[in-house]
Amino acid sequence: MISSTAAAPSLGRDIKVMGLVGVAHWVSHFYHLVLPAVFLLLHDEFEVSFAALGLLTALFYGASGLAQTPAGFMVDRYGARRVLLAGLALLSAATLACGLVESYWMLLPLAILAGIGNSVFHPADLSILTAKISPHRLGRGYATHALCGNLGWAAAPTFMITISQIWDWRVAIICAGLIGLTIVAAFLIWGADLEDTPDASAKVEHIPMGRLMDNARLLLSATIISCFLYFAFLAAALIGIQSFGIPAIINMYGLTLAEASHGITGFLLGTAVGIFFGGILADRTDRHDRIAIFGMVVSALFIFYIAMTAGLGPAMLLGLLVAGGVASGVTTPSRDMLVRAAAPKGASGRVFGFVYSGLDLGSALVPLLLGWAMDQGYPAAVFYATAGFLAVTTLTVVQVRRQVVTAEDPA
Repeated sequence: MISSTAAAPSLGRDIKVMGLVGVAHWVSHFYHLVLPAVFLLLHDEFEVSFAALGLLTALFYGASGLAQTPAGFMVDRYGARRVLLAGLALLSAATLACGLVESYWMLLPLAILAGIGNSVFHPADLSILTAKISPHRLGRGYATHALCGNLGWAAAPTFMITISQIWDWRVAIICAGLIGLTIVAAFLIWGADLEDTPDASAKVEHIPMGRLMDNARLLLSATIISCFLYFAFLAAALIGIQSFGIPAIINMYGLTLAEASHGITGFLLGTAVGIFFGGILADRTDRHDRIAIFGMVVSALFIFYIAMTAGLGPAMLLGLLVAGGVASGVTTPSRDMLVRAAAPKGASGRVFGFVYSGLDLGSALVPLLLGWAMDQGYPAAVFYATAGFLAVTTLTVVQVRRQVVTAEDPA
């Protein structure tokens, strides 16, 4: 684990650490939507189905999910900065290579490599924040982290479609890959504040069976499993809009590619606005479960209205998507505070790595089904699925709160 300093971190150091980690998270989320943003173009270029394109997303998140828990152990053993830079370099290089392929099938192994690179971000980022940010600013630290990630999501569709329309999709993907490689170089020069000291007690090689069983009991406890399921359902909700929101909007409402892109960007920017205010709320209450439940229910209602209502105009659709994004975003810092409360001291890399692999599981399972629904001419399934999974997340929040309260007050 990252060693804590004897003195409380200064505001300036906190801000710099938040900024560096935020940039890394921005890049990782930006890459999540590099390929989905041009799915319509890839659909025409390679003459493949939406289900086949959904397979790319499934492989990316499947590989990321399988690698994320080992990445958490690597963070605890070797230090977050090393693992973070290695993952970012792999993700960037694999993305750049996607712009050089000559057939759809060449994208499949690159999606897996990119997913492995993506696996490091949550355990590395959140371990750095948990160890280095002052406790009274931690809610805002988590909010900044999530805010930057959502801004990365919001930037990708506009960036990719704009570059694709000026040149083509290959140039857009190559430019996206170069962004990450440039940031890796910058972090090697200016990222000293992320330097950390691995915990010698966290060695995993030749580890006694008793320690292995302790780790298994920790990660498979009711509280941690509830957190894992929360993220799985949340990701299942969001991946539909992120991967197929643009073609779904075009098919449902007859809008242009640019108008549909603006709608998805509005949802993601709305989420970012919600995260900003959610960070303030998270630092002012200890009932993070109430914030998470309220926000998810409200967001689900907005998205459900989109799914069931025909003939929405561009302005009304944009307003509903932004409102749904704001409601969802408010919950994000509180969810991270719930996970922090559930993670024992000294095990944050492992816990964050395992719990956040739920995001990848949910993201891996849903795209194939929604791609098939798109191929069958049922684009509304994208929004019905999003609303349904958002509603289900509230059940897991109740369970997490119950388990944490029980652990704190066993009597």
